[in-house]
Amino acid sequence: MINSGLPRRALFQGMAPVVFSLAVLLCLPPAPARAATPNPVVARIQQSGVIRIAHRESSVPFSFVADGKPMGYAVDLCLKVADAVRSQLKLPQLRVEWVPVTPASRIPAIVDGKADLECGSTTNNRERREQVAFTIPHYIAGSRMLVKSDAGIRKWSDLRGKTVVSTTKTTPLEMLRKMDESGAMGWKVVEAKDHAEAFAMVESGKADAFVMDDVLLFGLRANAKNPAALAVTGDLLTIEPYAIMLSRQDAEFKKIVDRALIASIYDQETQKLYRKWFLQPIPPNGITLDIPMSYLLRDSFKFPSDKVAD
Repeated sequence: MINSGLPRRALFQGMAPVVFSLAVLLCLPPAPARAATPNPVVARIQQSGVIRIAHRESSVPFSFVADGKPMGYAVDLCLKVADAVRSQLKLPQLRVEWVPVTPASRIPAIVDGKADLECGSTTNNRERREQVAFTIPHYIAGSRMLVKSDAGIRKWSDLRGKTVVSTTKTTPLEMLRKMDESGAMGWKVVEAKDHAEAFAMVESGKADAFVMDDVLLFGLRANAKNPAALAVTGDLLTIEPYAIMLSRQDAEFKKIVDRALIASIYDQETQKLYRKWFLQPIPPNGITLDIPMSYLLRDSFKFPSDKVAD
């Protein structure tokens, strides 16, 4: 016990102001947290004068690189969004900065703020909406398989015991694994880092089938050295509504993007871009995909909405 040399009453009287001060501090409400920027994407674009657009390298005809620059149907739509942002935010000198992404890096690019828009062939689904937001769908695809024409593979049961490849972090890959959870199909599922690698595995005979969204398979087949040697077959495995991906953290930015794409649909600009990329010769080889607009997409354009069925 410490002996201060003071009477006990005097000692406690001396401590009273300290005790009172501690009591007051304990009763005070916590200091308010620093307020987050309400529209972080818009604020960053305004401060930097740059809008960052993520693109793919081999998602023909949506987003790919030809002649050293990004191009495609989704890329053109994103450039229309950039024009709307330029006008809405009164930034005539707004510059586009391109950010290459893969299926594995596309969602982190948006979540981590490395890109403001992801313009590729990304499906809007419930799991992804937990991390990012989506705007109006610009295409509705379905998963099928690409095989060699002489392989004798036409339906899913023909793949029993064979090697099947799909691209990492995609919904077709997840579906393949679910289909063989019981082991009934007995197929070997292989992950490829991107569509180009998966396609090359079928061409070289390392895989018997590449399962992916049909439109991407048609695009890869059209640009192959010998398209006739490959076939896209099988019943639809999934329905995939493609949409531009953006941050969940900025409602104002999403309004600008949604309005721009709805206006593009009502003004028939989106439909013109569809004809450009799906019904006319496209780079790099001047191939025509010849894929008419599906009734699902036509109907969705009548009442554009970011709400999709999961």
